[in-house]
Amino acid sequence: MQLPPTLTAAIAALLEGMPRQDLVAAAQKQSAGYRQGATSSAIVTPAQAAAYAVARMPATYAACAAVFARLAEVLPDFAPATLLDIGAGTGAASWAAVMQWPGIEAVTMLDHNPALRALARKLADGGPLAAAEIVSADLTIEKPEADLVVASYVLAELPPEKAAAVAADLWQSAAGALGLIEPGTPDGFARIRAARAALIASGAHVAAPCTHDNDCPMSGKDWCHFSQRLPRSRDHMLLKGAHVPFEDERYAYVVATHKKVSSGARILAAVLEAKPGLTFKLCDEKGVRAQTVASRDKGEYRRVRKRGWGDLF
Repeated sequence: MQLPPTLTAAIAALLEGMPRQDLVAAAQKQSAGYRQGATSSAIVTPAQAAAYAVARMPATYAACAAVFARLAEVLPDFAPATLLDIGAGTGAASWAAVMQWPGIEAVTMLDHNPALRALARKLADGGPLAAAEIVSADLTIEKPEADLVVASYVLAELPPEKAAAVAADLWQSAAGALGLIEPGTPDGFARIRAARAALIASGAHVAAPCTHDNDCPMSGKDWCHFSQRLPRSRDHMLLKGAHVPFEDERYAYVVATHKKVSSGARILAAVLEAKPGLTFKLCDEKGVRAQTVASRDKGEYRRVRKRGWGDLF
């Protein structure tokens, strides 16, 4: 999952003249802060914002792009003209949305952090988001309506018990669809699960990843999450202290729509291949279950072998 060339060029221009050791120090400080419960409010300088963009924007973009692709798959006629990006930060979700739906005409990004808003503006200028309105705001304001509303990695910065109420509030602004994306951790999934229940109670239908509106069947210590691989740039590897040229971003999400979608079952884990056949975990209206396709069933085996974690079955 590559960043758009325009965005890659904008990030490169942003980094011109910035000492890499300052960016590394800023990235390390941010990572330590997040492990201790800090939020994006701790980003206050241009160097800190730039470090955040290099270290986190590619993964955020990749997760959002994957989610939007799933929505487009189950609702191919969905063509949003307006976008509301809540807690936009660097604007990664907005970039992913306009790449998926180039027909988006109006984009509004809301964020309370001035350093991130300034960075989002610099990255947007000259690209498909040049006309985007970037507004200083938090979740408490009255939000405009939009065809597509997205909040990526926003609920994680709130107390867990607020996830349901925030989701229900954001749903009121979604004329077509609402996408919520969170880290693919047990805590991230718990927030998504609470948000999902609140959305269904508000009259929404789940378009993805679930293929039903029943209660979430996940139980025990298991949690619903997905993975998106993305390449690392040289600067990304430097700031992350990484030694491999790719990163796997684990994320949890839910997309709610006004229109009910019927789309079969979702593959919830990597497909395991062995001599007897393929084994994978499925979720549909009947619940979570293991599915096996025997290698002797050549036609079905070839079809399923092309499917992966997160795909429809």
